[in-house]
Amino acid sequence: MKLPRHAELWFPGYLRDRARHLLGRPIPRRLWVSITDHYEPLGGRVSTETALRRVARWQEAWPRIAEAAPRDAYGRTPCYCFFYPEEEYRPELLEPLAEMTRQGIGDVEVHIHHDRETADGFVRKIGEFCRRLRGDHGLLNDHNGRMVFGFIHGNWALDNSHPAGVNCGLTGEIELLRDLGCYADFTMPSLPSPTQGSIVNQIYWCTGTPGKPKAFDRGIAATVRGGAQGDLLMITGPVGLRYAGRLVPRVEMGEIAANDLPTEYRVRRWLSLAPRIDGDIFLKLYTHGAREDNADALLGTPGRAGGLEQMFGWLHQAAGEQQIELHWASAYQMFTAVEALTGPLHPGSRVASEPVGSRAGVR
Repeated sequence: MKLPRHAELWFPGYLRDRARHLLGRPIPRRLWVSITDHYEPLGGRVSTETALRRVARWQEAWPRIAEAAPRDAYGRTPCYCFFYPEEEYRPELLEPLAEMTRQGIGDVEVHIHHDRETADGFVRKIGEFCRRLRGDHGLLNDHNGRMVFGFIHGNWALDNSHPAGVNCGLTGEIELLRDLGCYADFTMPSLPSPTQGSIVNQIYWCTGTPGKPKAFDRGIAATVRGGAQGDLLMITGPVGLRYAGRLVPRVEMGEIAANDLPTEYRVRRWLSLAPRIDGDIFLKLYTHGAREDNADALLGTPGRAGGLEQMFGWLHQAAGEQQIELHWASAYQMFTAVEALTGPLHPGSRVASEPVGSRAGVR
């Protein structure tokens, strides 16, 4: 069998994960599901008018889909997480997402695309962006009295991990994120990019060598009552191979898109591959939902049901069949579920320590 491009980065870790699976794992008790959208309304260098139409479509369709979805064990609707790019900040594009957050069906976290970055420039950009999200829109969560944020790196090149040194340039980004108040990174998997890390299907702590890029390539798994074990918590999505209806296996990486819609088989595969801590399964999915093709696929069109609507039903059904307690979660709620198992965790506070006001109704 011919392996996919850059499989040498992740395939050994995948085989180790499958060995753990075959040796037996605790019976799953709870399933946490979070959708992390690399939400780029200005993606493709479109006009502001096009970006506004993209956001308006989500503001119109998502509340209906969330309301129609099966409730979880807490009686909650799904919560959609918009990881919004710092460099695309426009108040008029952010405010509709903030309104869905106030409705309890959305949340906004931090995303950035950058290149040839400096430490000072990164601290300034993230600090100012977080202050705008909080001060102008009432966004971001508080943890132990401090403002914190989840993070996704645009173009996948977290911690200067691209071999060509492009799309980041900032070795030491992991430590800076920790100090700035990042509670967890949600970038991985990045297949088929050469930035992909060697640790797959785990929630873990980065323990890479300071001063060297790709610090997330080494780590310690999060464990029950294990507490913090490194610089930054990595919450990764499912990685593996899937076979149904195919002569050649396809790589599964938890992406939902126009060319890779959810199916009942994929849902079952996700539950097998997703990271676990004891009997809790943490399923982090991702998409680029602002684009018109993906928005059509996820939200639906007049003649076709949306992939999200179908996916929520299949996940609810699969959890019921396996007698697993289902929880729809924002990225932050997934982090707090991890923390409930591992013991108290303490994200950094450089941004959070600044007096920027408080967010009402933090969940």
